[in-house]
Amino acid sequence: MRSAAITRKTAETDISVKIDLDGTGTYDNRTSVGFFDHMLDQLSRHALIDMTVRCSGDLHIDDHHTVEDVGIALGQALAQAMGDKRGIRRYGSCLLPMDDALVRAALDLSGRPYLVWNVALPAAKIGSFDTELVREFFQALSTHGGITLHVDLLHGINAHHIAEAAFKAVARALRDALEVDPRKADAVPSTKGML
Repeated sequence: MRSAAITRKTAETDISVKIDLDGTGTYDNRTSVGFFDHMLDQLSRHALIDMTVRCSGDLHIDDHHTVEDVGIALGQALAQAMGDKRGIRRYGSCLLPMDDALVRAALDLSGRPYLVWNVALPAAKIGSFDTELVREFFQALSTHGGITLHVDLLHGINAHHIAEAAFKAVARALRDALEVDPRKADAVPSTKGML
């Protein structure tokens, strides 16, 4: 079973995350940040990861701690659910069009976290959501999931489309990387023998 449950409680947030990497993309995400919930739903649906997220955060301050801490917990859950990474394809990429937006995501589930983020969002807000938090989420996810992640905006003028294309592109890349390779289902995908 490639699944995990993580709880994280600080003075700023109280979070529970449950995921199943071999799911169908079923989701139930509630953080009280509407746009962020919509993005988590996209991540779940397009990665085919069953995902339940609950977060109570200090939204009277702003959304930052909620978004970043969910990224931390989700990254930890991904790392736990992958275990020793035996059988995974390891690498994934996606070129994702969404109307005016075209986003490329490429990742390696290497255990070596690194984020390259070439995405300029043309607006500071999407509704009441601070667009700079999109990068904060992916920074936390890559750091705590042990993911080398590159995300590049190739075209785009609408901030909502760009952000959603980024989440969907990363989701599709994750889906590819997490798939079990039928030709090497019993092996860790590294010449080192471990990741």
